Amino acid sequence: MPRPKQFRTIATPPAMKGFKPFGIPRTELESVMLTYDEYETIRLLDYEGLMQEQAAERMNVSRPTLTRIYEKARRAIAKAFVEGKMIVIEGGNVDFGRAWFRCRKCHKLVDGVENHVPCKNCVSFGDEELTPIK
Repeated sequence: MPRPKQFRTIATPPAMKGFKPFGIPRTELESVMLTYDEYETIRLLDYEGLMQEQAAERMNVSRPTLTRIYEKARRAIAKAFVEGKMIVIEGGNVDFGRAWFRCRKCHKLVDGVENHVPCKNCVSFGDEELTPIK
């Protein structure tokens, strides 16, 4: 029996829930899943330009594990681009370090329930408007 996967440390959840191609209704699209840890490897290596050793340390994984996660993320993104599929970002064995929530009306990220300020655009009030990010 394989040993359980360790939680990968993620600084913050992505601001968006995914991406979709222009001009095709969402109901007609197939999707490709990108996990939070796959998203984080793309963010750290490609967006922030970190070396793999630095990124692995931030995510609390070994460098070979980071490389495997990164390759899987690149394949998923390439498949979505080439085949015109929607990318959905969710799931994975991750630890955000604290509780993150998303407003159900405007989809804004909130760092903890105590930091929820009623949204100006959607006029949401109360914690019932927040969905936990897992």
